[in-house]
Amino acid sequence: MAVNDWPSYLPLARSGALRQRAAAAAARLKACSACPRACEADREAGAAGQCGIGARARVVSAFPHHGEEACLSGWRGSGAIFFAGCNLGCVFCQNFEISRNREGEEVSAEQLAGLMLKLQEIGCHNINWVSPSHVLAQALEGLALAAENGLRLPIVYNTSGYDSLEALRLLDGVVDIYLPDFKCWDEDVAERLLHARDYPGVARQAIREMRRQAGDLELDEDGVARRGLLVRHLVLPEGLAGTAEMARWLATQVSPNTRIHVMGQYHPDGEILSRHGIERFPELTRRTTAEEVRLATMTARHCGIKSLD
Repeated sequence: MAVNDWPSYLPLARSGALRQRAAAAAARLKACSACPRACEADREAGAAGQCGIGARARVVSAFPHHGEEACLSGWRGSGAIFFAGCNLGCVFCQNFEISRNREGEEVSAEQLAGLMLKLQEIGCHNINWVSPSHVLAQALEGLALAAENGLRLPIVYNTSGYDSLEALRLLDGVVDIYLPDFKCWDEDVAERLLHARDYPGVARQAIREMRRQAGDLELDEDGVARRGLLVRHLVLPEGLAGTAEMARWLATQVSPNTRIHVMGQYHPDGEILSRHGIERFPELTRRTTAEEVRLATMTARHCGIKSLD
């Protein structure tokens, strides 16, 4: 790839195709089909979709994030833009105030572009869209403006993994680094804990498409991510996440070189903290143990994963 063709969206920005992608994504907001929910809300007119967000994206914060994976944060931070709202309904959500209470301020495309350019000015290694699936149109519109005004940082698409193939195809040649969750393998678990029975199948399709677009994770000479796929997997108590099945599928159906971050920071949050949650989800009222995380990591290796973050 030529220097002038990286980040990947630059040729699209120069040709005007990036604005066309943004317009195509915006057209999906009229009877919303931005994500697999396809709730058909008229978000273009300002109605809130099932995600809780209307015509404009809502931003909670934008700052150099030093707590992401080392290959993303580097030494200058990942330029994280946290979007409010979410298209899932995880009962244990670790960002409950952001995803459910929709904190933050509505921003225009110009304001969003300004945030990206400010993060570049600060010195961040990348622009990290956190929970962007339901505001893809708004993010693309902001990116088109930012690119036209000098943005030259790669985009990290930091997602729950609940993304439609139609939406991801609008990102082909736009996103350099995909950072999806793979939350759980079993449909019954997904229905109970995420309020989305189709999540496992949707996530598998999405991750396969992300790998097709970006390939395995590539680092530059300083160990900072340049391009590729990095999958996050949060270990849940009592093996609810289905680590073995997930790792085996990634190794055999995606790539044995898929970089996986086995995450051990689960703690009771969101609905689990309520009396109703304690009664409904007793197995989630404790933290994941160090032994559970160790076994999950060993399991991923045993299933053929060669690259663990």
